[in-house]
Amino acid sequence: MSDDIWQTETLAVRAGQERSQFNEHAEALYLTSSFVFESAAQAAARFSGEDEGNVYSRFTNPTVTVFQQRLAALEGAEACVATASGMSAILSLVMALCRAGEHIVASSGVFGATQQLLGGIMPRFGIDTSFVDPCTPAAWEAAIRPETRLFFLETPSNPLTTVADISALASIAHAHGILLVVDNCFCTPVLQRPLALGADLVVHSATKYLDGQGRVLGGAVVGAKALVDEVFKFLRTAGPSLSPFNAWVLQKGLETLTVRMQAQSAKALELARWLEAHPRVARVFYPGLPSHPQHELAMRQQASGGAIVAFEVKGGREEAWTVVDHCRLLSITANLGDVKTTLTHPATTTHGRLSAEQRAVAGISEGLLRVAVGLESVADLQNDLARGLALI
Repeated sequence: MSDDIWQTETLAVRAGQERSQFNEHAEALYLTSSFVFESAAQAAARFSGEDEGNVYSRFTNPTVTVFQQRLAALEGAEACVATASGMSAILSLVMALCRAGEHIVASSGVFGATQQLLGGIMPRFGIDTSFVDPCTPAAWEAAIRPETRLFFLETPSNPLTTVADISALASIAHAHGILLVVDNCFCTPVLQRPLALGADLVVHSATKYLDGQGRVLGGAVVGAKALVDEVFKFLRTAGPSLSPFNAWVLQKGLETLTVRMQAQSAKALELARWLEAHPRVARVFYPGLPSHPQHELAMRQQASGGAIVAFEVKGGREEAWTVVDHCRLLSITANLGDVKTTLTHPATTTHGRLSAEQRAVAGISEGLLRVAVGLESVADLQNDLARGLALI
C-alpha cells in the first residue's frame, strides 16, 4: 500500500521509514558526522547533487530524512527541511526566500521572538516587515507593496489563540504573486493542514507538540519542493541543522501525535469551560468556545479548538502572579506542547522583550495567563488553578 492513501494516524507511525540491511522494526539512529563513498566519482556526484545519497550530517542524514519525510506526509506536502529549532526554521525561510529591499506582511499576533526577528533583526539586512491585524484581510491587502514577498501568519496565535482565515489570505497573496507562510505550531497537521487551505509553506517548532514531551529542540519548513529546496540551500551552507538524535526523538513523538492532540484538545475544552464560569476570570480565549470571536471559523478550519487556553484574571500582574505562584501541579515554564501542563505569564516571559506599546497592540495584558494543557486529570488542573484564583 502506498503511503499517499494512508490516514493521518498511519502516516504518523509509518511514513518515511526505510529499513537498513539489518531489517530493524524501530527506526535506526545514525549518529555520524559524515558518510563514506565507494569511489572518487561517487563522492563528486554526491557533492554536486547528481547522486542524492548522504554526504555530511550538516545537511544530509538518514535519521533526519525519515523525520522530514514523515512530517511532509502528515502535512500533505512534497518536501520538508528540518532545522535546529522553530526560530531557525523561520530565519532560514526568510533568508532563503527574501532579498534586501523586499518586504513581509505579518500578523501582529505572532510569537514574541518571531516579532523580534521580523521587526527587529531582519531590517538590518534590508528586509522590512509590516504587522497587521490577522483577522482583517483588507489590512493585509492594504499593506502590500510592490516589493512584498511573503505573508507570514500564525494561526491560532500565541497566546490569544486568534484564528485567521487561511484561505482568504491565500487568495489575496496569490493575486499579488506573494507567498503565504503559516506557522502551524499550535494545531499541527492533526488539527489543521494549511497547505490544503492554500498556504505555500508551513513552519513548525517541532520542539512543541511534534515532540510532545519537552525533550529536544527542532524545527521544520514544509511545502512545495521548489520552495523547500531554496531553504535547503541556505541550511546546507549556513548550518542551522537538526541533529540526528533530535530527529530520532521527534520521530518517536510523531508516532503518538494524533492521540495526544485529540486527548489534550478535549481536556483543554473542559478546562476552558470551567475557567469561563469562574468568578475571578474576566475572559477566556479558546477557539473551541462559542464565545471566541473566531469560533465558527476555527470549527471550519481546525479539527478542534486545540490544547492552548489563555485567560485574563480580574486585576493585573499582581493577581496573575498570585495564580502562578500558588500552583503546585502546573509547571511554571514558557514551553508548550508537553504532556505535562504548563503555565506562563506572557507579558513578562514570551512577550517580555516587546515594548508596552507592542504588547498592547498584540492584546497581551498584564492579567493574561496561558495554559498549555497536557494529559493530567482536568479536575487536578482545576484544583491547582483554583488555589490561586481564590486569593485574588
